[in-house]
Amino acid sequence: MISARQQQILDYIHNYTLRHNLSPTLQEIADAQGIAHRGNISRHLNALVDKGLLVKTAGHRGFALASPPEQPALSLPFVGQIAAGKPIEAIEGQDRLDLYDLLMGEDHYVLKVRGDSMIECGILDGDLVVIEHSDVAIHGEIVVALIDDHEATLKRLYYRHDGAIILKAEHPSLPEQIYPADRVRIQGRLIAQLRSYRQAAR
Repeated sequence: MISARQQQILDYIHNYTLRHNLSPTLQEIADAQGIAHRGNISRHLNALVDKGLLVKTAGHRGFALASPPEQPALSLPFVGQIAAGKPIEAIEGQDRLDLYDLLMGEDHYVLKVRGDSMIECGILDGDLVVIEHSDVAIHGEIVVALIDDHEATLKRLYYRHDGAIILKAEHPSLPEQIYPADRVRIQGRLIAQLRSYRQAAR
């Protein structure tokens, strides 16, 4: 048995290794876990070594997974282009499109869209959106915004010169919403969108 904290550390090292093909440093692990003292991280890492889940390595990284993780099969054949207007030839290729970097990450999560407020940017009711956790956003990005610590919404965000925040729907009949900055907290930024037409046809 390992503690909940040790499982979190092990999961972080696993995900980091998948993404970067190397182990995180002790400082990166400490920062990710919100632990101020690297000595506390070392204690947990040594416990995971004793349980055979990590091994000690040379160099400044110091620890690695005892069994290297298998890269998940998150790629699809990328076979060419197809027109949505004037027809063009769809050419078969040999490449694969790697979806791992786009979709996966310990700071990513998925939400299911309800409503049609974002239809003009192609986000429909029932779509799944992949969100990167963040408390900051660039002017014009689509974000998950929490209003008054109560209501969460997916909208395009703009900053006004007076410090207010505009949350703009992508729908012709919905007005933009304007809030003082202290009423809005950014929860994440839209990075991808998924839609299953198989489900939609049922």
